Amino acid sequence: MRNPLQDQLLKAGLVKKSKVDQVAREQARQRQGKAPTPAAAEQVDAKRLQAERAERDRALAAERNAQARANELRAQVRQIVESHKVAHAGEIDYRFTDADKIRSVPVNAALRAQLASGALLIVRHDEGYALLPRAVADKVYERDAAMVVLDHGRADAAGATDEDDEFYKQFQVPDDLVW
Repeated sequence: MRNPLQDQLLKAGLVKKSKVDQVAREQARQRQGKAPTPAAAEQVDAKRLQAERAERDRALAAERNAQARANELRAQVRQIVESHKVAHAGEIDYRFTDADKIRSVPVNAALRAQLASGALLIVRHDEGYALLPRAVADKVYERDAAMVVLDHGRADAAGATDEDDEFYKQFQVPDDLVW
């Protein structure tokens, strides 16, 4: 069944019968719920949005993975320090710098000598500091080098040059100097 307007247009010769049939088919499709395919611009926008979401999801996942890895390394360092720390108590305050502040740890003469020689290191632990043997401290260096506060063994190997050594040999430091 055609609508009366279509019949009038056909009789007047303004449209062709094929065009009227095509419009009738499109109207029937719309009534049956079959939508025409989306326009190319809509498809492009949808694909672009999907790609942006996927990229954002990948970035968030990478950030979460990095944060989880950092937490895992901190937990490993904490466990290493807890299981290998050397008990430090004594009458001598061993002073060192941490973040531009002078801190101190009470030690005895034997621990002081080991700290000075580089056999023991000072690392951050919870709210305070802990003493670790050199072999264990290397494991801490691998995981988080920022946790190590004082290391005379590495500081001597990395920071001193031959010129500096020659220059400072002329200044003698007393053996009993403790700051």
